[in-house]
Formats: sequence, structure tokens, C-alpha cells
Amino acid sequence: MNSLFLAATTIALGSTSAYAQEKRLVETPLAAVGMGQTEGCLTGPMAQFGRYIGDWNMTDWTLSPDGKNWTQGKGARWNFTCVGNGIAVQDFWMPAGGGQGTNLRIYDPKKESWDIAWTAKASPGFSHITAKQDQAGNVVMHYVSPKQTPARRITFFAPEADGGWNWHLDISTDGEKTWRTVFRMKAARR
Repeated sequence: MNSLFLAATTIALGSTSAYAQEKRLVETPLAAVGMGQTEGCLTGPMAQFGRYIGDWNMTDWTLSPDGKNWTQGKGARWNFTCVGNGIAVQDFWMPAGGGQGTNLRIYDPKKESWDIAWTAKASPGFSHITAKQDQAGNVVMHYVSPKQTPARRITFFAPEADGGWNWHLDISTDGEKTWRTVFRMKAARR
């Protein structure tokens, strides 16, 4: 810690020493900065992803290359949490076969859409994804970078009466004129 910082902090804090102030910041429990609260993720636009907060068992199916049959996969666990009582929604993807990943979802009120950073153990770095809620209340995501070939679209469907929800991965091979679902999941609370 440099002496200029100590002097400025001491002046700003009056009689409280800079060391005592710094120690309090370091020892502040996460709950004191809203890390244990979810209300901020459950209102307004934050609720678009906030409604998925919780721990979910995911059942998944993949479409065969010929487009005729669906095959059930190994499933996954997907946990969504509120960050900083409304700063972001973060999720932790844990498929049964390995390859864990995480998304950090931040709402931009100026653009009225989401910026999402995705990273996974199997693919270091991150993908930038945008999302926007459609008229039906579903949240539709598109990759910004890296560009996906073929183009991908992901839809989080609005929760159903039992609280569960559906998720689809669609691809387009004709410049995003038409889409075909190739992977789908169903969420049920753990």
C-alpha cells in the first residue's frame, strides 16, 4: 500500500485509520454487499433470467443427423444464482459427462437486452452472446463472437405452471431464415 493512498484515505476518513478501513473492506462478508440476496434479480428486466434462479435437474435430447429421431442424453445439473442483488445472474452448468461451464448474464437497460459471457472447461476463453425477451416471454440468445457455423439460436422458454421450463438449441444453415431444433432440455427443480 503506498503512502499517498494512506494519506488520502486518512484525510477522507477523519479519525479512522486507513489500515482499519482497509481491514474492514477485506473482512466484509459477502452478505453485506448483497451477494446473499435475490430480490434485485426477481423484478423488472432482471427477472427475465432471475426467474430461473435455483438448482435444476436437466433432461436432454439430441436430434439425430438425419433429423428423424431424438436420443436422450445423460442429463445435467444447472444452478442459477443472483449476483450482488441484481448486478447479474450467473449460472453454473454441470453436465453428467463433464465439461462444466458458467455464464454471467448482465442486463443493459440502454439496449434493453442482455450481454452474456460464456466459458467452459472444454473451450477456454469466452463467447459473447446477446439475448432479448420476445413477445411470448421467452428469452432468445444469439452468439456475437466467436461466430458459430452453422448459426445458433438458444431459447429459454417461460416457466410452466409446475415451475419447470424448456430450453432449445436451434441451428440455421440458410442465413438465419429458418431454424431447426437440434438439442432440447427440460428443467425440473432438484
